[in-house]
Amino acid sequence: MSDHNDDTLRSRLRGLRVFSDDLPAFDPAGAPEQPAELFVEWLTAAIEAGVPGAHAMTLSTVDAGGRPNARVLILKDVQDGRWQFATTRTSTKGRELEASPSAALTFHWPQLARQVRLRGRVLDAGPDAAARDFLARPDGSRAESLVGRQSQVLREEADLDGALEDARARVTAEPELVPEAWVVYDLVPDEIEFWQGEAHRRHVRLRYTLREHRWMRERLWP
Repeated sequence: MSDHNDDTLRSRLRGLRVFSDDLPAFDPAGAPEQPAELFVEWLTAAIEAGVPGAHAMTLSTVDAGGRPNARVLILKDVQDGRWQFATTRTSTKGRELEASPSAALTFHWPQLARQVRLRGRVLDAGPDAAARDFLARPDGSRAESLVGRQSQVLREEADLDGALEDARARVTAEPELVPEAWVVYDLVPDEIEFWQGEAHRRHVRLRYTLREHRWMRERLWP
């Protein structure tokens, strides 16, 4: 039974269509010198194409034993060559970044067959950035963050209900409250790769590498 199911799933997966014939073109020769400029161009194209959650990205970190962790977050901004995201210092990702302040980001826009991968160091953007970000969040999101137990074991559903109720009350009573653990991080990349898929598998890959404060561009094999 298991082998049959495995074969059926394998066949079904192999039969899925990956690339359409109507994909955007990408000529690396015309790429800008600064990768942030190209990234914003691609992100804007994804938004205008109606890609759901175009600002979603996978953040990858490592734990103390070198085991990778990955989760999907929302991009907050791109400023001065820095990609911003927010979380709490007490979360798993926050603790891992404290111990090993390097990370990778991955953006995937399947409707356009585009992917962008970044690697670099992660910096704390400071308390002012954290306050601006937190106070701009909807009340429900602020309440959820105030609970402050992300990734901990939940024993009873009633515990969550009670904690959220208390947190909503705090948001109402203290509208300017910003939890000390809230932080905005800047990922400062030293390597960025842009990948444009192509129906006949002649994928186009362009890698930017930061060398002596200058971005170098290299075309990669598919």
